[in-house]
Amino acid sequence: MKLSVVIVNYNVEYFLEQCINSVLKALAKTSGEVIVVDNCSIDGSVEMVKNKFPQIQLVENKDNTGFAKANNQAISLAKGEYVLLLNPDTVVEEDTFAKCIECMDANQKVGGLGVKMIDGKGEFLPESKRGLPTPWVAFYKIFGLSSIFKNSRKLGRYHLSYLSKDKNHEVEILSGAFMMLRKTALDKVGLLDDNFFMYGEDIDLSYRLTQAGYLNYYFSETSIIHYKGESTKKSSVNYVFVFYKAMIIFAKKHFSEKNASYFSFLIHLAIYFRAGLALTVRFFKRAVIPIIDFAAIATALFFLVQNYQVIKGIDYEWTILKWAIPAYSVTWILWTFLFGGYDKPIKFLKIMQGVLAGTACILIIYALLPKSVQFSRMIILLGAASTMISFAITRTIYHVLQLSGYSFAKNINSKFAIVGGPEEADRVSNLLNQITGNIEELSLVYPNNTEKPPGYTGNLDQINQIIQINDIDEVIFCARDLPSRRIIELMSTLDIKNLEYKIAQPESLYLIGSNSIDTSGDLYMIDINSVNLPQNRRSKRVLDLIVSLSIIALFPLLIWFAKNKWGFLINTLAVTLGVKTWVSYSPEMKDLKINLPRLKRGVLSPASIFDNQLVSEKLEKINLIYAKDYRISTDLSIILKSIRLLGD
Repeated sequence: MKLSVVIVNYNVEYFLEQCINSVLKALAKTSGEVIVVDNCSIDGSVEMVKNKFPQIQLVENKDNTGFAKANNQAISLAKGEYVLLLNPDTVVEEDTFAKCIECMDANQKVGGLGVKMIDGKGEFLPESKRGLPTPWVAFYKIFGLSSIFKNSRKLGRYHLSYLSKDKNHEVEILSGAFMMLRKTALDKVGLLDDNFFMYGEDIDLSYRLTQAGYLNYYFSETSIIHYKGESTKKSSVNYVFVFYKAMIIFAKKHFSEKNASYFSFLIHLAIYFRAGLALTVRFFKRAVIPIIDFAAIATALFFLVQNYQVIKGIDYEWTILKWAIPAYSVTWILWTFLFGGYDKPIKFLKIMQGVLAGTACILIIYALLPKSVQFSRMIILLGAASTMISFAITRTIYHVLQLSGYSFAKNINSKFAIVGGPEEADRVSNLLNQITGNIEELSLVYPNNTEKPPGYTGNLDQINQIIQINDIDEVIFCARDLPSRRIIELMSTLDIKNLEYKIAQPESLYLIGSNSIDTSGDLYMIDINSVNLPQNRRSKRVLDLIVSLSIIALFPLLIWFAKNKWGFLINTLAVTLGVKTWVSYSPEMKDLKINLPRLKRGVLSPASIFDNQLVSEKLEKINLIYAKDYRISTDLSIILKSIRLLGD
């Protein structure tokens, strides 16, 4: 056997299926096997592999053993002359394996080989070729010098950015996303070091190969798509800590004590620098719009109060105003958020509803305050009007400036082009309609350069013109009708700004793609996620609070309805604090093999209204309907019908 393909999976079912489809096509040109090691996924990955790919050797781990240890499990089972470590969030070309094997067969000194990788937007991934992260190389990378001086042989060594991505090169470090290894070399240098839980193990193995006299090779004559970190978000603080601590393990293992200490100091400096930067960026992204709103609302309210005092000849105490103005501003912003006024794209109706709800909240609290701290209901009403005007002005500015997502459009990506034959194009267009529900324009592109069938906009050699003339936002490739190699080639060469890509796998109810570095692997799929939509999460939390506060207010009366009175109090406090929710899935769901959006543990479930115990199939269906067709009225109905069970 020539090749053993090893894939370690953790909760990326849809990406895994797409990866295996491409791998099986590529294995048609060589003898080989596929070994999938699943690290205790809970998303249905194992069931998918068993049902759709029974010919594949599957290893089911009972816990998450880490990337290195899981790969070693598969390598110990591998029978191939070569072993390929492959990420599940990748797509390979049909001739990728054959070309790589031919290259390694021709040069017995090559112990490991990597290929050109592109992300889901067709951009070259610089980690396709890397240098050894010595202390100074790491320093240049950590503080951004390697990105600024890409053509410098000294400063650009981390990603060897001074070497052409379109030529073959000897390199020092290969990427674990695609790492083809000579089995005899592995027998000599040993397997991956499982002290590395995730990250760093590819650097360690690459370095050991070169120390044993082998060459590591960057092979540019084939490409793969790597969606880059679907399992682990690169912008997270956790990623920063895990990645850089892996670098410390590597330094202590391979560098002298002096260099290792120096390297460790730099890495610890980098950890706090990058973690602080990640937190700052995340906070800025989430808080900048509310902060601007707060400044605008509070400023307008301040000037409103000043003018109102002049007109009415009244002088309000500043000690009251300095608390009232910020409190009113925060209340309006909070209620606007709860009603979905900060969702993208912009929806003025939700903003108006939020401001009105906030105004009602302020008026209710105002009425309960002592007369000594009340000053004017008219100020509140005028403030509500000025807040709506403020929101309207700022959102119009955001729309004009084309800030990401802040648009008046119904949907950001609403013009699609589907590249596929009639049968698949029809299936995917129907799927797309079910998923997005808002297609402004749909262009069909015939996957061959022959005469196009009726209903098609054009054929494949006209795709560039079709995209530009019809102002296409997103291209969807039908994998059944278009080879992976052609898809990758098109993604790499269609140089059109802000163009997005998705790939539709045969007979699957999802479209996989990549839209940004922060959502580096995302997908469209038929939605059973209604319960987990941002607006529904907020509504669910608001309902939880309203019900909890109502129970607290009416506790002396309602306590007599509950079977378990002590549990009734405990559950009310738990829901108020956000530990529980009043309605969630049935506890028995943990034993069912179904992939549903995550919810907090619930006091009640959709099955609570049934007196008899339900069989698992019925229970599964009820919970599926609850997730798919969630309405806030559903929760309220379940609560009202099951008051006596609120203490269980």
